[in-house]
Amino acid sequence: MTGGDGQSFAVVVFLGFVAVSLLLCGLAAADLDDPEHFYAGGGAAFGPVGGGLAIAGDYISAATLLSTTGAVALDGADGMLFAGATVLSLFLVMRILGEPLRRAGVFTLGDFLADRLDDPSVRRALGVASLFVLTPLLLVQLTTAGRILAAMFGLPDGALTACTIAGGALMIAYAAIGGMRGVGYVQILKVGVVLIALALLAGIVLARYGWSPLALFDAARDRSGAGTAYGRPGLHFGPSLAGRLDLISFQATLLIGAACLPHLTMRLHPLRDALTARRAVGWAVGPVAVVCAGVVVAGLGACALIGRDAIRAADPGGATALLMVTGALDPVAGGARHSMLFAVVACAVFATTLAAVAGITLAAASSLARDLGGRSAHGAKDSSAAGEIRRARLGIVAVGVVAVVLSAALADRGRLTLISLSFTVAASVLAPVLLYVLFLPRWSATGVRWTVYGTIPLVVLLLAGSPAVTGSPIAVFPDHDLHWFPLQTPGLITIPVGFLLGLMGRPRSRATSPQQVWQERVTVGRGRSEWP
Repeated sequence: MTGGDGQSFAVVVFLGFVAVSLLLCGLAAADLDDPEHFYAGGGAAFGPVGGGLAIAGDYISAATLLSTTGAVALDGADGMLFAGATVLSLFLVMRILGEPLRRAGVFTLGDFLADRLDDPSVRRALGVASLFVLTPLLLVQLTTAGRILAAMFGLPDGALTACTIAGGALMIAYAAIGGMRGVGYVQILKVGVVLIALALLAGIVLARYGWSPLALFDAARDRSGAGTAYGRPGLHFGPSLAGRLDLISFQATLLIGAACLPHLTMRLHPLRDALTARRAVGWAVGPVAVVCAGVVVAGLGACALIGRDAIRAADPGGATALLMVTGALDPVAGGARHSMLFAVVACAVFATTLAAVAGITLAAASSLARDLGGRSAHGAKDSSAAGEIRRARLGIVAVGVVAVVLSAALADRGRLTLISLSFTVAASVLAPVLLYVLFLPRWSATGVRWTVYGTIPLVVLLLAGSPAVTGSPIAVFPDHDLHWFPLQTPGLITIPVGFLLGLMGRPRSRATSPQQVWQERVTVGRGRSEWP
């Protein structure tokens, strides 16, 4: 193997993925003749297999691959808990929300609540909440795509802005040309690429240790420098009371927030019937479980082969651990980027981030155009289909351009803080809204507004005063310590507040009989506009 083989292979795989994915989006574009096809991919676009794999593709992000691998490498048992929570969260959303959220003619959470509550006034509040969740995620994913692209081609840091712009142009093309169906095809392709790359990487790591997970874990623990603490929860946040509370807060935020991400719930609306929703569970959860298992093995391998201190020195959050372990497994002259294994894994990470930003961009633009634009739940009835799709594509371009500018300006500053903001808002705002509207009789638009406009300012306030912004190595401003709130993730406070505000906003009514309450529950469970 020559030194240039790996880098040349990375270029070939990268160009091949881009060409195939653009071809799939072009094929999907031929059917985008109405909003139902553009926003939802058409009712019959994906069966349980394709729908489940597309959901898995939307769920697997750069944070799943990079941040979770780093957490396992640096923090051992904590990282494994994070990986387990990732899988459990998707299982919960598919089992609890998969069937109730399917609905003909609705494309965003604002559409869904306006239809469910029969009150269009909730659309603006859901649009605000959705953008608070999606925008930070989009910035993180887009910055990651630029860095991975620069690493694959061996470009200097000065080329990061150009790489970010290139990634943004591709994401705009995927979303604007292919719509939901085209992005779904890209997500399915991405799942295959990621599974192959992680299976190869995990297999090589395990082979180094006699195919024994216990031997791998023992080696990682020995190189961690943390002793037995590496195998116990609490290493990431520390053994203090604040550290234990932070661990609980982070786990709850990850578990609940990941289940309510708008670009994920957007995939649930087009599911044709209850049987399709139930069959899609395995096809969505299975690949994610395999990916998370591969991430755990890769993280342990990174710690065992490189050492915890070296990983932390490269990145305080461990985001480079996944790519660093490829260099340890396949050392070649000229650096890691000339390694064939590095090329495979880097291409898988880039495919992940590129597909993720396309899905997030489409969801953000849909919310911007339909929820904040004040459209009805069935916007196509109020204007021509061509006009609806044209506005949606303009929204995609606008969101993409703003995201590219912001991500280029921020670079890597506040990566983990942005992720924390996104997941905390999802867990504290979208989770109460969805659960109450689905399962609490007589809940109204007032409860939606109380939850959204009361909880989001609290999340921002607590996060701004937390160690995630100042006072820690991974903070936005690590050289300053101005934090007054002890938890890095405020979900332990904001999640209960979100549920409480939703109850406080519930309108008071006269006492009803048990028979009336039961009838209301049956009505809420059925919904107003099921698929035929």
